[in-house]
Amino acid sequence: MYRLFKTLDKIALIKATIAAVLIIVLVLVGSRNLQNFDPALIAYLIGTVFAVFGVAYRYSVWIQRPPTRLYWRRSMQFLFSRFFFPYLWRSIRLFFKNILAQRFIAHRSKTRWFGHFMLATGCLIAFAITIPLTFGWIHFILKPGDDTTYYALLFGFEAGSFSLGSPLAFIAFHGLVWCSVLVTIGAIIMMKRRFTDGGLIATQTFENDWLPLILLIAISVTGLGITYDYTFLGGKTYQFMAVTHAITVILFLVWLPFGKFFHIYQRLAQLGANLYKTEGKRRGMAVCPHTHEEFATQTHINDLKDVTKDLGFNYDKKNGSNHLDLSPEGKRSALAVAHLNARKEAGKFFG
Repeated sequence: MYRLFKTLDKIALIKATIAAVLIIVLVLVGSRNLQNFDPALIAYLIGTVFAVFGVAYRYSVWIQRPPTRLYWRRSMQFLFSRFFFPYLWRSIRLFFKNILAQRFIAHRSKTRWFGHFMLATGCLIAFAITIPLTFGWIHFILKPGDDTTYYALLFGFEAGSFSLGSPLAFIAFHGLVWCSVLVTIGAIIMMKRRFTDGGLIATQTFENDWLPLILLIAISVTGLGITYDYTFLGGKTYQFMAVTHAITVILFLVWLPFGKFFHIYQRLAQLGANLYKTEGKRRGMAVCPHTHEEFATQTHINDLKDVTKDLGFNYDKKNGSNHLDLSPEGKRSALAVAHLNARKEAGKFFG
Protein backbone atom coordinates (compact mmCIF):
# COMPACT_ATOMS: atom_id res chain seq x y z
CA MET A 1 0.00 0.00 0.00
CA TYR A 2 2.84 2.38 0.86
CA ARG A 3 4.52 1.59 -2.46
CA LEU A 4 1.25 2.41 -4.25
CA PHE A 5 0.95 5.67 -2.35
CA LYS A 6 4.47 6.65 -3.40
CA THR A 7 3.52 6.36 -7.07
CA LEU A 8 0.69 8.89 -6.72
CA ASP A 9 1.13 12.40 -8.04
CA LYS A 10 1.40 14.55 -4.91
CA ILE A 11 0.12 17.75 -6.50
CA ALA A 12 -2.85 15.98 -8.05
CA LEU A 13 -3.56 14.20 -4.75
CA ILE A 14 -3.66 17.48 -2.86
CA LYS A 15 -5.96 19.10 -5.43
CA ALA A 16 -8.27 16.06 -5.48
CA THR A 17 -8.46 16.05 -1.68
CA ILE A 18 -9.31 19.75 -1.65
CA ALA A 19 -12.04 19.17 -4.26
CA ALA A 20 -13.57 16.31 -2.23
CA VAL A 21 -13.47 18.30 1.02
CA LEU A 22 -14.99 21.31 -0.77
CA ILE A 23 -17.90 19.13 -1.93
CA ILE A 24 -18.53 17.98 1.63
CA VAL A 25 -18.43 21.58 2.87
CA LEU A 26 -20.89 22.63 0.13
CA VAL A 27 -23.21 19.80 1.19
CA LEU A 28 -23.09 20.93 4.83
CA VAL A 29 -23.67 24.58 3.93
CA GLY A 30 -26.27 24.02 1.21
CA SER A 31 -28.32 21.55 3.26
CA ARG A 32 -28.30 23.78 6.36
CA ASN A 33 -25.96 21.50 8.30
CA LEU A 34 -27.72 18.38 6.94
CA GLN A 35 -31.13 19.67 8.02
CA ASN A 36 -32.41 19.24 4.45
CA PHE A 37 -30.26 16.24 3.57
CA ASP A 38 -32.08 13.00 2.76
CA PRO A 39 -30.31 10.10 4.57
CA ALA A 40 -31.62 7.70 1.90
CA LEU A 41 -29.21 9.37 -0.54
CA ILE A 42 -26.05 8.85 1.53
CA ALA A 43 -24.76 6.10 -0.78
CA TYR A 44 -25.18 8.37 -3.81
CA LEU A 45 -23.34 11.15 -1.97
CA ILE A 46 -20.40 8.89 -1.14
CA GLY A 47 -20.21 7.78 -4.78
CA THR A 48 -20.33 11.39 -5.95
CA VAL A 49 -17.54 12.48 -3.58
CA PHE A 50 -15.40 9.58 -4.82
CA ALA A 51 -16.12 10.55 -8.44
CA VAL A 52 -15.16 14.17 -7.74
CA PHE A 53 -11.93 13.03 -6.09
CA GLY A 54 -11.07 10.71 -8.99
CA VAL A 55 -11.93 13.20 -11.72
CA ALA A 56 -10.01 16.01 -9.99
CA TYR A 57 -6.97 13.75 -9.55
CA ARG A 58 -6.91 12.50 -13.13
CA TYR A 59 -7.63 15.95 -14.58
CA SER A 60 -4.81 17.46 -12.52
CA VAL A 61 -2.39 14.79 -13.78
CA TRP A 62 -3.57 15.31 -17.34
CA ILE A 63 -3.20 19.08 -17.20
CA GLN A 64 0.35 18.79 -15.83
CA ARG A 65 1.54 17.23 -19.08
CA PRO A 66 3.65 19.74 -21.03
CA PRO A 67 1.37 19.93 -24.14
CA THR A 68 -1.84 20.19 -22.07
CA ARG A 69 -0.29 22.67 -19.66
CA LEU A 70 0.85 24.85 -22.55
CA TYR A 71 -2.59 24.75 -24.20
CA TRP A 72 -4.22 25.71 -20.90
CA ARG A 73 -1.80 28.57 -20.23
CA ARG A 74 -2.11 29.89 -23.78
CA SER A 75 -5.92 29.66 -23.72
CA MET A 76 -6.11 31.76 -20.56
CA GLN A 77 -3.55 34.20 -21.99
CA PHE A 78 -5.50 34.67 -25.22
CA LEU A 79 -8.89 34.86 -23.50
CA PHE A 80 -7.85 37.53 -21.01
CA SER A 81 -6.34 39.78 -23.64
CA ARG A 82 -7.61 42.89 -25.40
CA PHE A 83 -9.87 40.55 -27.39
CA PHE A 84 -11.58 39.33 -24.21
CA PHE A 85 -15.17 40.09 -25.20
CA PRO A 86 -14.98 38.70 -28.78
CA TYR A 87 -13.23 35.56 -27.54
CA LEU A 88 -15.65 35.17 -24.63
CA TRP A 89 -18.61 35.40 -27.00
CA ARG A 90 -16.96 32.92 -29.34
CA SER A 91 -16.38 30.48 -26.47
CA ILE A 92 -20.01 30.77 -25.31
CA ARG A 93 -21.28 30.07 -28.83
CA LEU A 94 -18.97 27.06 -29.15
CA PHE A 95 -20.09 25.80 -25.76
CA PHE A 96 -23.73 25.74 -26.83
CA LYS A 97 -22.92 24.40 -30.29
CA ASN A 98 -20.33 21.70 -29.56
CA ILE A 99 -20.81 20.85 -25.88
CA LEU A 100 -24.57 21.10 -25.41
CA ALA A 101 -25.74 20.44 -28.99
CA GLN A 102 -22.85 18.05 -29.79
CA ARG A 103 -22.62 19.50 -33.30
CA PHE A 104 -18.89 18.76 -33.51
CA ILE A 105 -19.74 15.18 -34.46
CA ALA A 106 -22.61 15.91 -36.88
CA HIS A 107 -20.34 15.95 -39.95
CA ARG A 108 -19.38 12.32 -39.33
CA SER A 109 -22.90 10.90 -39.27
CA LYS A 110 -26.37 12.23 -38.49
CA THR A 111 -27.25 9.01 -36.65
CA ARG A 112 -24.05 9.20 -34.61
CA TRP A 113 -24.77 12.83 -33.76
CA PHE A 114 -28.32 11.98 -32.72
CA GLY A 115 -27.08 9.23 -30.42
CA HIS A 116 -24.45 11.54 -28.90
CA PHE A 117 -27.01 14.29 -28.46
CA MET A 118 -29.51 11.99 -26.72
CA LEU A 119 -26.84 10.63 -24.39
CA ALA A 120 -25.37 14.04 -23.57
CA THR A 121 -28.73 15.75 -23.06
CA GLY A 122 -30.13 12.95 -20.91
CA CYS A 123 -27.02 12.76 -18.73
CA LEU A 124 -26.64 16.53 -18.30
CA ILE A 125 -30.28 17.02 -17.30
CA ALA A 126 -30.13 14.00 -14.98
CA PHE A 127 -27.03 15.38 -13.24
CA ALA A 128 -28.65 18.83 -13.01
CA ILE A 129 -31.59 17.21 -11.17
CA THR A 130 -29.85 14.62 -9.01
CA ILE A 131 -26.77 16.56 -7.81
CA PRO A 132 -28.76 19.33 -6.02
CA LEU A 133 -31.10 16.69 -4.54
CA THR A 134 -28.20 14.49 -3.39
CA PHE A 135 -26.38 17.47 -1.85
CA GLY A 136 -29.50 18.68 -0.06
CA TRP A 137 -29.51 21.95 -1.96
CA ILE A 138 -33.07 21.29 -3.12
CA HIS A 139 -35.56 19.77 -0.71
CA PHE A 140 -39.31 19.20 -0.91
CA ILE A 141 -41.57 19.31 2.14
CA LEU A 142 -45.24 19.12 3.08
CA LYS A 143 -46.13 21.72 5.65
CA PRO A 144 -48.18 20.63 8.69
CA GLY A 145 -51.89 20.63 7.88
CA ASP A 146 -51.29 20.72 4.11
CA ASP A 147 -50.94 17.30 2.49
CA THR A 148 -51.66 18.39 -1.08
CA THR A 149 -48.99 21.04 -1.68
CA TYR A 150 -45.26 20.46 -1.99
CA TYR A 151 -42.93 23.32 -1.08
CA ALA A 152 -39.51 23.48 -2.71
CA LEU A 153 -36.62 24.68 -0.55
CA LEU A 154 -33.51 25.99 -2.32
CA PHE A 155 -30.55 26.15 0.09
CA GLY A 156 -33.13 26.23 2.87
CA PHE A 157 -35.15 29.09 1.43
CA GLU A 158 -38.66 28.57 0.09
CA ALA A 159 -38.44 28.85 -3.70
CA GLY A 160 -41.95 27.89 -4.82
CA SER A 161 -44.71 25.34 -4.45
CA PHE A 162 -46.95 23.13 -6.54
CA SER A 163 -50.02 21.02 -5.91
CA LEU A 164 -50.11 17.27 -6.29
CA GLY A 165 -51.61 16.29 -9.62
CA SER A 166 -50.68 19.58 -11.28
CA PRO A 167 -48.68 19.71 -14.55
CA LEU A 168 -45.72 21.17 -12.65
CA ALA A 169 -45.82 18.27 -10.19
CA PHE A 170 -45.91 15.80 -13.07
CA ILE A 171 -42.85 17.42 -14.68
CA ALA A 172 -40.95 17.63 -11.38
CA PHE A 173 -41.59 14.01 -10.38
CA HIS A 174 -40.96 12.58 -13.86
CA GLY A 175 -37.93 14.61 -14.97
CA LEU A 176 -35.58 11.67 -14.50
CA VAL A 177 -38.00 9.44 -16.43
CA TRP A 178 -37.54 11.55 -19.56
CA CYS A 179 -33.76 11.56 -18.99
CA SER A 180 -33.77 7.75 -18.76
CA VAL A 181 -35.63 7.50 -22.06
CA LEU A 182 -33.16 9.84 -23.78
CA VAL A 183 -30.13 8.00 -22.40
CA THR A 184 -31.52 4.58 -23.31
CA ILE A 185 -32.21 5.64 -26.90
CA GLY A 186 -28.75 7.19 -27.25
CA ALA A 187 -27.00 4.17 -25.72
CA ILE A 188 -28.85 1.74 -27.99
CA ILE A 189 -27.84 3.77 -31.06
CA MET A 190 -24.22 3.68 -29.92
CA MET A 191 -24.44 -0.06 -29.22
CA LYS A 192 -25.89 -0.76 -32.66
CA ARG A 193 -22.96 1.08 -34.20
CA ARG A 194 -20.52 -1.05 -32.21
CA PHE A 195 -22.22 -4.19 -33.52
CA THR A 196 -22.06 -3.15 -37.17
CA ASP A 197 -19.02 -0.88 -37.69
CA GLY A 198 -16.04 -2.96 -38.80
CA GLY A 199 -13.46 -0.49 -37.55
CA LEU A 200 -15.02 -0.38 -34.07
CA ILE A 201 -15.41 -4.15 -33.89
CA ALA A 202 -11.67 -4.50 -34.50
CA THR A 203 -10.54 -1.92 -31.94
CA GLN A 204 -13.18 -1.70 -29.21
CA THR A 205 -12.69 -3.09 -25.71
CA PHE A 206 -15.25 -4.10 -23.12
CA GLU A 207 -14.06 -1.81 -20.32
CA ASN A 208 -13.67 1.30 -22.47
CA ASP A 209 -16.51 0.96 -24.97
CA TRP A 210 -19.16 -1.49 -23.76
CA LEU A 211 -19.12 -1.13 -19.99
CA PRO A 212 -20.08 2.59 -19.94
CA LEU A 213 -23.03 1.96 -22.27
CA ILE A 214 -24.16 -1.07 -20.26
CA LEU A 215 -24.02 0.94 -17.03
CA LEU A 216 -26.01 3.81 -18.55
CA ILE A 217 -28.71 1.44 -19.80
CA ALA A 218 -28.80 -0.35 -16.43
CA ILE A 219 -29.18 2.98 -14.60
CA SER A 220 -31.95 4.09 -16.96
CA VAL A 221 -33.87 0.80 -16.91
CA THR A 222 -33.76 0.43 -13.11
CA GLY A 223 -34.75 4.08 -12.73
CA LEU A 224 -37.72 3.51 -15.02
CA GLY A 225 -38.46 0.37 -13.02
CA ILE A 226 -38.82 2.40 -9.82
CA THR A 227 -41.32 4.70 -11.54
CA TYR A 228 -43.22 1.75 -13.00
CA ASP A 229 -43.32 0.08 -9.59
CA TYR A 230 -44.92 2.93 -7.63
CA THR A 231 -47.21 3.84 -10.54
CA PHE A 232 -48.60 0.41 -11.40
CA LEU A 233 -47.43 -2.10 -8.75
CA GLY A 234 -48.07 -0.13 -5.59
CA GLY A 235 -44.44 -0.38 -4.41
CA LYS A 236 -44.30 -4.20 -4.34
CA THR A 237 -40.83 -4.35 -5.93
CA TYR A 238 -39.56 -0.99 -4.69
CA GLN A 239 -36.81 -2.35 -2.44
CA PHE A 240 -35.33 -4.52 -5.18
CA MET A 241 -35.53 -1.74 -7.78
CA ALA A 242 -34.13 0.92 -5.45
CA VAL A 243 -31.17 -1.21 -4.36
CA THR A 244 -30.39 -2.31 -7.93
CA HIS A 245 -30.61 1.27 -9.17
CA ALA A 246 -28.32 2.50 -6.38
CA ILE A 247 -25.73 -0.19 -7.18
CA THR A 248 -25.66 0.68 -10.89
CA VAL A 249 -25.40 4.43 -10.20
CA ILE A 250 -22.57 3.97 -7.69
CA LEU A 251 -20.71 1.67 -10.08
CA PHE A 252 -21.04 4.34 -12.77
CA LEU A 253 -19.75 7.07 -10.42
CA VAL A 254 -16.82 4.93 -9.33
CA TRP A 255 -15.97 4.11 -12.97
CA LEU A 256 -16.40 7.71 -14.16
CA PRO A 257 -12.85 8.96 -13.44
CA PHE A 258 -11.20 5.89 -14.99
CA GLY A 259 -13.34 5.03 -18.02
CA LYS A 260 -14.08 6.53 -21.36
CA PHE A 261 -16.53 9.09 -19.97
CA PHE A 262 -13.60 11.06 -18.57
CA HIS A 263 -13.43 12.64 -22.03
CA ILE A 264 -16.58 14.61 -21.03
CA TYR A 265 -14.36 16.80 -18.86
CA GLN A 266 -11.59 16.91 -21.43
CA ARG A 267 -14.05 18.06 -24.10
CA LEU A 268 -14.23 21.50 -22.47
CA ALA A 269 -10.59 22.01 -23.44
CA GLN A 270 -11.83 22.17 -27.03
CA LEU A 271 -12.98 25.73 -26.33
CA GLY A 272 -9.44 26.75 -25.42
CA ALA A 273 -8.00 24.92 -28.43
CA ASN A 274 -10.33 26.89 -30.71
CA LEU A 275 -9.15 30.19 -29.19
CA TYR A 276 -5.56 29.01 -29.65
CA LYS A 277 -6.20 28.32 -33.33
CA THR A 278 -8.03 31.62 -33.88
CA GLU A 279 -5.39 33.72 -32.14
CA GLY A 280 -2.63 31.85 -33.96
CA LYS A 281 -4.14 32.73 -37.35
CA ARG A 282 -4.40 36.35 -36.29
CA ARG A 283 -0.70 36.42 -35.37
CA GLY A 284 0.42 34.86 -38.66
CA MET A 285 1.01 31.55 -40.38
CA ALA A 286 4.23 29.55 -40.65
CA VAL A 287 5.62 28.95 -44.17
CA CYS A 288 7.42 25.72 -44.94
CA PRO A 289 10.93 26.45 -46.31
CA HIS A 290 10.62 23.45 -48.63
CA THR A 291 7.13 23.87 -50.13
CA HIS A 292 6.95 27.63 -49.49
CA GLU A 293 3.32 27.17 -48.44
CA GLU A 294 1.50 27.96 -45.19
CA PHE A 295 0.79 24.84 -43.12
CA ALA A 296 0.27 25.88 -39.46
CA THR A 297 0.23 28.95 -37.25
CA GLN A 298 3.62 30.33 -36.28
CA THR A 299 2.48 30.40 -32.64
CA HIS A 300 1.84 26.67 -32.76
CA ILE A 301 5.23 25.91 -34.31
CA ASN A 302 7.05 28.04 -31.73
CA ASP A 303 5.18 26.40 -28.86
CA LEU A 304 5.81 22.97 -30.36
CA LYS A 305 9.55 23.65 -30.30
CA ASP A 306 9.36 24.59 -26.61
CA VAL A 307 7.27 21.54 -25.69
CA THR A 308 9.54 19.08 -27.49
CA LYS A 309 12.54 20.53 -25.67
CA ASP A 310 10.69 20.18 -22.35
CA LEU A 311 10.16 16.52 -23.22
CA GLY A 312 13.85 16.03 -23.98
CA PHE A 313 13.79 16.27 -27.79
CA ASN A 314 15.81 18.90 -29.62
CA TYR A 315 15.23 19.23 -33.37
CA ASP A 316 17.53 22.25 -33.90
CA LYS A 317 19.80 22.00 -36.95
CA LYS A 318 23.38 23.13 -37.28
CA ASN A 319 22.37 25.94 -39.65
CA GLY A 320 20.14 27.50 -36.94
CA SER A 321 16.82 26.26 -38.35
CA ASN A 322 14.62 23.58 -36.83
CA HIS A 323 13.20 20.38 -38.27
CA LEU A 324 9.76 21.45 -36.97
CA ASP A 325 9.82 24.43 -39.35
CA LEU A 326 9.02 21.94 -42.13
CA SER A 327 5.48 20.99 -43.10
CA PRO A 328 4.56 17.27 -43.20
CA GLU A 329 5.38 17.26 -46.90
CA GLY A 330 8.66 19.02 -46.19
CA LYS A 331 9.56 16.44 -43.52
CA ARG A 332 8.93 13.60 -45.96
CA SER A 333 11.11 15.30 -48.57
CA ALA A 334 13.87 15.90 -46.01
CA LEU A 335 13.75 12.21 -45.05
CA ALA A 336 13.97 11.19 -48.70
CA VAL A 337 16.96 13.49 -49.27
CA ALA A 338 18.70 12.07 -46.18
CA HIS A 339 18.20 8.53 -47.49
CA LEU A 340 19.54 9.55 -50.89
CA ASN A 341 22.66 11.17 -49.39
CA ALA A 342 23.27 8.14 -47.17
CA ARG A 343 23.12 5.82 -50.17
CA LYS A 344 25.44 8.13 -52.13
CA GLU A 345 28.00 7.99 -49.32
CA ALA A 346 27.66 4.18 -49.24
CA GLY A 347 28.44 4.04 -52.96
CA LYS A 348 25.32 2.13 -53.98
CA PHE A 349 21.70 3.10 -54.40
CA PHE A 350 20.16 -0.39 -54.18
CA GLY A 351 20.74 -3.35 -51.93
